[in-house]
Amino acid sequence: METTTIETGCSSFNEFHWKGIFYPDDLPRSRWFAHYCKYFRTYEMNSSFYKFPTDRTLAAWYAKSPDDFSFAVKMYKGVTHYKKFKDCERLISEFYAVCRDNLKEKLSTVLFQLPPSYSFTPERLALVIASVDPSFTNAVEFRHKSWWQNEVYDALVANNIIFCSVSYPELPEDIVATTNVAYVRLHGSERLFYSGYAGDYLSELERRISGTGCEKAYVYFNNTASAEGIKNALDFERIVSANKIS
Repeated sequence: METTTIETGCSSFNEFHWKGIFYPDDLPRSRWFAHYCKYFRTYEMNSSFYKFPTDRTLAAWYAKSPDDFSFAVKMYKGVTHYKKFKDCERLISEFYAVCRDNLKEKLSTVLFQLPPSYSFTPERLALVIASVDPSFTNAVEFRHKSWWQNEVYDALVANNIIFCSVSYPELPEDIVATTNVAYVRLHGSERLFYSGYAGDYLSELERRISGTGCEKAYVYFNNTASAEGIKNALDFERIVSANKIS
């Protein structure tokens, strides 16, 4: 079986409660991202979900990140939550373009996060698939358990779209591989965005991801509303690194 290259990161870094735990107390906020980049090679950009990204903003991210760094960028919520993929072809196209033109080779994935109310129907599945640009690496995160089924997996496999695996309250925690790239988001499974994960859980998670046989996997910790997110990310990166050596 091929070895899976696992890249670990967080879904936020601009967290004041990480001071003294991850960021040195005397480190200026302007240097927090540079400090983050000493430990991780990827970052999941959530700000693009709340505000449509600009050339200037993304070009700045490109310039201040290391050469071997990568970004996953979350699709603007106007597409996924307001319009729900309807009549937004131009908006989606513009989003892809601004990411491609400014993040360039550092753009790893475009993430589409769907709302919890968006349950499965064959028509919705077809609409989601038709909306993504296949020239990009795309991941879709479902928030309703009705999407965990073979019809969805098979359709994503056929269209080379990543099924985003999650740790999220009341959703299955299966590691689903629909392409040669796996994508996993950990949100805090008890208290959303706050709860941490035990070492045994993280070790088993690494084994499960490696067991997919995927060429690469991106694992992002989104339980960053507490210090658990950065602690878990550092612990998981140590587990991944130790298994590379062994």
